[in-house]
Amino acid sequence: MTRAYPFGNWGENIPEYSVSEISGAVKRKIEDAFGRVRVRAEIGSVSRARSGHVYFDLKEGHEKLSSVIWARTALGLDAQPEEGMEVFAVGRLSTYSGTSRYQLIVEKIQLAGEGALMVMMEKRRKILESEGLFDTKHKRKLPYLPRVIGVVTSPNGAVIRDIVHRLSDRFPRTVYVWPVVVQGQNCATEVSRAIRGFNGFTAATSIPRPDLLIVARGGGSIEDLWEFNDESVVRAVFDSQIPVISAIGHETDTTLIDFVADKRAPTPTAAAEMAVPERTNVQFKVDEWGVRIARASANAINVRRQRLRDVNRGMPRPAIFLSVERQRVDIVAERLIGALKGHAQRRRLQWMECAGAVRSQVLEHRLRACREHLGTISERLGPTVLRSLRRRQEEVRYQKQTLARLPLYDRVRELTKDLDLLFQRTSHEVSANVTRSSARLDILSGKFESLNHEATLERGYAIVLKCGDVITSCGAIKDGTDLTIQFSDGCVSVVSKG
Repeated sequence: MTRAYPFGNWGENIPEYSVSEISGAVKRKIEDAFGRVRVRAEIGSVSRARSGHVYFDLKEGHEKLSSVIWARTALGLDAQPEEGMEVFAVGRLSTYSGTSRYQLIVEKIQLAGEGALMVMMEKRRKILESEGLFDTKHKRKLPYLPRVIGVVTSPNGAVIRDIVHRLSDRFPRTVYVWPVVVQGQNCATEVSRAIRGFNGFTAATSIPRPDLLIVARGGGSIEDLWEFNDESVVRAVFDSQIPVISAIGHETDTTLIDFVADKRAPTPTAAAEMAVPERTNVQFKVDEWGVRIARASANAINVRRQRLRDVNRGMPRPAIFLSVERQRVDIVAERLIGALKGHAQRRRLQWMECAGAVRSQVLEHRLRACREHLGTISERLGPTVLRSLRRRQEEVRYQKQTLARLPLYDRVRELTKDLDLLFQRTSHEVSANVTRSSARLDILSGKFESLNHEATLERGYAIVLKCGDVITSCGAIKDGTDLTIQFSDGCVSVVSKG
């Protein structure tokens, strides 16, 4: 078929291709020429799709090479690509017809030397430090003697055996191991999960919550320890409510977990030594504290015993107090007996006066009434009747006087008997109180006599005085001090001489 061209047959010798043919030819050409390549470059911007594919750039200066890692390949990589990493990318060069560009399909990534890793770690350290994760104010004090210790490490390595053996030698404790891989792509995820898992233990769980965590791993290259620089591990240690000791590698190895942990140990064995004290040292301290407590108690008792002795020597004789009180009791007893007798006599006189007054007033009133009544009758009756009435009046008067007089005397006699009985009971009670007070005074006198310092002086002791004050220590006496020594029979003045 002949095609007509508007400008003549100028393209009749040029081969004709479709877009897909050209894309396929270019793809085959590139894949044949660069079947499998190894590229050293710095990783640029990284993006991860929901499908799991990882897209990034390999750059060198201003030059860039688009790269992609399929999701299945990304799961098996030893190191995940991050911006700024210098790596060796191994893969095959191909094209993507959708955008007419070539790209490197990466199958393996290797870190390109320790220098690049150190630069990357320092960059990450500065970012985390700016957030305050490494601030010393967040670091907690390790418990002196934890009951339970949690260890995050490999269960099959020599690290866990060294830790358990060292803990058994120093101070045996309960140890729980959370097994993790300590190298490779799953290391950071498992270590972070283990730290958060130990923090998730509560009283309701069958395993008690540890009082201390140890994250440990043996030595290795920077690539082997790289997962402990992962941001997820650092943040898990920072969020831990349990104090953490990091024991990653040897003393010269440094990871970011060392900056955020509450304590950094140069080796796993040293971490076990930091976790618990030496049992013999603890026993020695306990014994030493017991001796110090016993010595302090004995000294305190001796000091108080000496003070009691000094106070006893300074107290006056008990007889001085007892004699005054005894005399006062005797005076009060005599006054009380006299007062009771006088009171009884006064009450007896008062009763007699009252009885006489009442009797005379009643009799006079009755006689006055009788006289008036008899005067009235005498005016009415004759002399005979009057004389009879007068005799009757006299008899009645006599009987009334006799009858009126007898009850009053009997009442006075009964009151007198009551007063005598009251006086006897009062005298008996006063005598009993005086006897009891005298017995108490005798007991107090005996106690004072037993505590009297003069009795101690009579047994051969002496008191050293300076200006009237008792001297209880040699340090209070200086050379040339005037002193007074008190004996049981007198005092002697002396001068101290060093």
